[in-house]
Amino acid sequence: MESSNRSASDAADLVERSLEELGVRDAPGLEALFTQLQRLLHEELGEASQKSPDTARQEARESLRVRWLGRKQGIVRSITENWLRSAPVELKPAIGQRLNALREEAENGLKSNYRVGIADTGVYTTGSIAAQSSRPAAVDALDITLPGRRRVVGVEHPLRRAIREISEIFFSLGYSVEEGPDIESTYYNFEALNIPEDHPARDDQDTFYVDPQTVLRTHTSPVQIRTMEKQQPPVRIIVPGRAFRHDAPDATHAAMFHQVEGLAVDSNITFADLKGTLDYFLKAFFGPQVRTRFRPSFFPFTEPSAEVDISCLFCGAATGCRICKQSGWIELLGCGMVDPALYSHVHYDASKYSGFAFGMGVERLAMLKYGVQDIQLFFQGDLRFLHQFR
Repeated sequence: MESSNRSASDAADLVERSLEELGVRDAPGLEALFTQLQRLLHEELGEASQKSPDTARQEARESLRVRWLGRKQGIVRSITENWLRSAPVELKPAIGQRLNALREEAENGLKSNYRVGIADTGVYTTGSIAAQSSRPAAVDALDITLPGRRRVVGVEHPLRRAIREISEIFFSLGYSVEEGPDIESTYYNFEALNIPEDHPARDDQDTFYVDPQTVLRTHTSPVQIRTMEKQQPPVRIIVPGRAFRHDAPDATHAAMFHQVEGLAVDSNITFADLKGTLDYFLKAFFGPQVRTRFRPSFFPFTEPSAEVDISCLFCGAATGCRICKQSGWIELLGCGMVDPALYSHVHYDASKYSGFAFGMGVERLAMLKYGVQDIQLFFQGDLRFLHQFR
């Protein structure tokens, strides 16, 4: 106790006086001063760690914390007030550096998993219990009743989960995955897909233009052209990825979204193959109770084209509800047989080969499957939302 009181008194006496009063005017004198403070700190840490019982040890540590790190009258605070502020300009950087080191050493020494020992050289040091287990110093008892640190486990993002589930279904059908650039030329994004220059989709209000010949792709369909350019039939691919359109954000729209498009080209492929493929996929993704229907539609790159609806997942298509707008059906994706005009861009023989293509929005599928009502939730990074998908 006498040693501890003497150390505290010595340290307090030092920091209550200015450097000029202490006769310190250069770096060696400053170094000797901080070394003395470090020694006094280690003496107090060592005595606090040897207190018994645990309550006395904790009280000693709290008293030590207030004395060294207290915000109003702590030793570290007094150094700032009495040494640093009035010090010569050339000594201030050295004082700040040593002050930060002293503060860090005091904080580490006060942590419950630290102890103070004396190395073989006789110099007081702080370190982890594992690093000093061989030193003959007092060791704090391990309190096994304390709660453990719970490691937060991350979860797969619902959009990544949906893409993975979609991909696995098509893998089982013999499809492979292809990818392409987000920044695309107008040729691959429009011309090669039979979208003429005067088509509304090419307007500035619908498409993000990087320059007159480059856009942020509005769909993942360009990858279909790129794949057919480098590969002769048979072709069976899906193309998951991001797409960008000039849409105002709301509960069902976003300027950036995800698509999965599919393409199958071979000899003797018919519309019946397309219907069978999509019916199988939708039942595998949403459940065997789902029914599908195909409605005539139009897309520049397919002929004939169709919209695919599924029976409402919420009312079962029996009575109708707000989600399906009382119709019993929910519009889901577009599809069709590949327009033979596209084959001229990839040197396929249209008289020999035929194929089908389809495209679906991942967010739309995920919203229906997981019961999400606002598409913006997928992009906000709210852990309260994401933790529901454990």
